[in-house]
Amino acid sequence: MDRVAAIDRGALEKLAATGGDLTPEECASLARAAAAHVDSTALERGGEGSFELLWRTEHSEAWLNTWWEPRDTGFHDHGGSSVGVYVLEGTARAEGLTVGGSRRIVDYRAGDSYSSPATGIHRMDHEAGAVTIHVYSPPLSMIGHYEVVDGELHRHSGAPDDISPPSPGLAAALAASAGSEH
Repeated sequence: MDRVAAIDRGALEKLAATGGDLTPEECASLARAAAAHVDSTALERGGEGSFELLWRTEHSEAWLNTWWEPRDTGFHDHGGSSVGVYVLEGTARAEGLTVGGSRRIVDYRAGDSYSSPATGIHRMDHEAGAVTIHVYSPPLSMIGHYEVVDGELHRHSGAPDDISPPSPGLAAALAASAGSEH
């Protein structure tokens, strides 16, 4: 079935008319509401997966992300935008960037939602078959990507619709740090 047939754009347009910027919790609630207008069973399930813009207004934007293969976003921020995520299918793992403490990794399964503040740095690890809706407010203007380079944490800016690269050096440093605490 054509991907467009799986999405009720008229209903999403009505949801998107929020009239103001949203809190992280409101983003998660809106992502959950948007899920009711996406028929995930009608989505084409080929390739690595994809991301599709559902709407962009002055106050928010939403993306439908499908990952038919495992996908690690790497540690990133949303350039001052809050985010709410709703999991339609599969499992998405969220990890906030923590320093000086144990790692906080939470699994979210179909029917669960997650949010992060505009100041948050996190990563999402999507298992194969994960389908999620992400609502950002205000709309993304850029994404900051994080990685350890020569022992130092570096941030690189990227376009809002670029795929976030994994952060293997940072993830390894955090794992080593967590292992030394025990």
